[in-house]
Amino acid sequence: MSYRIRWTAVAVAMVCGAAAGLATPAAQAASPSPPGPAAGQEARQAARFWTAQRMAAARPLDAARVRPSGPGQSAAAAGRPQGTMFGGSRLVGTFFGSDGPGGTTWHCTGSVIDTPARDVVLTAAHCALSMKGDYVFVPKFVKGAGPDQQPYGIFHIQRIFIDPRYVPDKGSSTTKNPVSDLDTAFARVSANQRGQSLQDAVGGGLTFTRANGYTHKNVTVVGYPSYGHNSAGSAIKCTVPTSQLPGYRQMSMTCGGYYGGVSGSPWITDYQDDAGTGHVIGDLGGYNGGGNDADVDYISYAPAFGDDAANLLAEAVANQDPPADLPPYQGLQLPGGAARWQKAALLASADYTGDHLGDLLVVWSDGGVTLYPGDGQGGFGSEQRLLKANSTWTHARSITGGTFGGGSRPGLLVRWSDGEVTLYPDLGASGVGREVQMAKPNSDWKNVVQLTAGQFHGAQGATDLLARRSDGSLMLYTGIRSGSFGTGKRILAANGTWTKAALLTGGALRGTAGADLLVRWSDGSLDGYTGVSAAGLGTRSRLIGPNGTWQHAQVMTAGDLTADHTGNDLVVRWSDGETSLYADTGAKALGTENTLVPPGT
Repeated sequence: MSYRIRWTAVAVAMVCGAAAGLATPAAQAASPSPPGPAAGQEARQAARFWTAQRMAAARPLDAARVRPSGPGQSAAAAGRPQGTMFGGSRLVGTFFGSDGPGGTTWHCTGSVIDTPARDVVLTAAHCALSMKGDYVFVPKFVKGAGPDQQPYGIFHIQRIFIDPRYVPDKGSSTTKNPVSDLDTAFARVSANQRGQSLQDAVGGGLTFTRANGYTHKNVTVVGYPSYGHNSAGSAIKCTVPTSQLPGYRQMSMTCGGYYGGVSGSPWITDYQDDAGTGHVIGDLGGYNGGGNDADVDYISYAPAFGDDAANLLAEAVANQDPPADLPPYQGLQLPGGAARWQKAALLASADYTGDHLGDLLVVWSDGGVTLYPGDGQGGFGSEQRLLKANSTWTHARSITGGTFGGGSRPGLLVRWSDGEVTLYPDLGASGVGREVQMAKPNSDWKNVVQLTAGQFHGAQGATDLLARRSDGSLMLYTGIRSGSFGTGKRILAANGTWTKAALLTGGALRGTAGADLLVRWSDGSLDGYTGVSAAGLGTRSRLIGPNGTWQHAQVMTAGDLTADHTGNDLVVRWSDGETSLYADTGAKALGTENTLVPPGT
C-alpha cells in the first residue's frame, strides 16, 4: 500500500502564496473567528491571479471523458438519459487550481457542506492532489465574469484534507485499486472578497449523509463540464437511479453530458434548484477518476460516503490531521480473489468480535479458519487468521454461529464428518478458543446434513438450532447450553422434498417478525419461510423460481452486515468463487446485490 503524506495547513498556504502572492494564513481554529479587518484579504489577493480570462481558460482536470463516436452513439439514440444544462446552484461551484504563475490552470467541481465551521467545500481527492498551485472555489460560477462579478464572490482555499491512504487511480479492468473508494476531499476556505464566510454568503449548505447502500431511486448529480462541450460554462444536472460499481464502495449512474470538469460533483438525494439545503451521499470520482475505462461521458462513479469520509470531514471541521497509524485500506472486496474463494468451504455470520456488528467466519478447504470483522456498512476489516491450514478442520461439514448457553457473544457450532458436534463459545479475533463437546463421535448427528441457528422461539439472539437430516426431516432444538442441545422437537417428518434442500440459513427477513429461514433447492429456486417455530415452518414465499444461476450457489449465510442492523443480509459464495452480499433481503424478494469478490479475479 502506498501512502501519501497529508499536506499541512502551512504547506498548502505556502504553495498557494507562491502562485498568488499570498501571506501564510495564521488561523488554525476549528471554527471561524468573527470577521476582522483582514477578512476577505486572501480572496482579494487571489482575485488578482484568478481573472475572468484565466478562469475561462482553465482546462478540465479530467479531460479524457468524451462522447463515443460512431453511428447511433448519441445519448438519445442509445436510449440513455441526458443531463440538462442550467444556471447552476448556489451550493455547487467550480474548484479552480493552477501549477503556479504562468502555469496551467485546471478546474473541477466542488460543493458547500453544512458544518459548524461554515467554510468547508467538498470535491474529489484526485482534483485536490493534481492542483499544485493556487486554489479557489467559486459557487454558482459564471463564465466570463470576473471575481468580483461572481454571484457569491470567490473563496481562497486554506487547507486541503485527503485521506493519506488515497492514491490517484488510472483505471484498469484487470487491476483493482480499492483505495479509489477514498477519492473524496474536503477543503477549508477563507472569507470571500466581501468578508463573508462561505455559508453566510450562499445561505446554506449540503448535509453530509452516509450513503447506506448503493442503490437509490433518484440521485441528482450537479457539475460543471468542460468548456469544449459547454461553451457557455453552464452547470449540468441529471436525476437518475444508482447502482453499485461491482467490487467497490462506489455508486454508478448512467447519464450523458458529464465531460471533463465534473470530478467532485455532489450526488444529492433530495435536490431542488437553488435550495439552501440537501443531502449529499457521494462525490463524482473513484474508479478511473469517476468513469469507466472507455472514459465515456455517460458513465459516472462516486465513492459512497461511510466511516472514512465521515472521519475525514470531522478532521476538516476540527482543522486537524488524521491519526498517523491508519490501517491499510481493504475496500469492500474480500481479499484473495475468486480463485481463492472457490475454496471457501463453509461460511457463518455472527458478532464474533463483540462490537455489535456482524462478522464473517470462513472455513477453507485446507482446514484454515479466518475471520473478517464487519464494519456495519456491508464491508469488512483486515483478515484475522484463527487457524492455519490443518487436517482436523477439513472434516468440518456444517457450521453456524449462535448465542448458545446464554452467553452475550455468539459461539461457533461445528458438526464434524464422524458425527461429533463441538461448540466454541469463546471464538473471536484471537482464535477459536476452548472446545465443548456437544455430541460424541459416531453419534446420530452423523445423519445431520445442515444446521443453522436462529430465534426460533422468540428469544433475543440466535439461541436455537434447526437441523436438517438426510431423510428430509427437520429438528428444532431450544434451551441449548454448554454440553447439551436442550429440548429437541421434530417439526417436519421425513420426506423426499426436503432431501433436495441444497443450502439453508436462518435469518431475519426484511418486513417480517420472528425467526425466518432461507432455503436454496437443488433446482436453483430460493424460498423464504417466515415465522419458523416449534409449531412448524410458518409461511413459505418464493423469492426465485427454478433457474440455472442459483444452482451455482455453493455456500450461503445470513447475518447483520449492513447499516439497518436487522440481520437480513445474505452472503452467497458461487461456484466460480464470486461472492455476493444481498443487503436487506425480504420475505418476497432478494435485496440489493453487492459484490464482495468479483468473478474472474
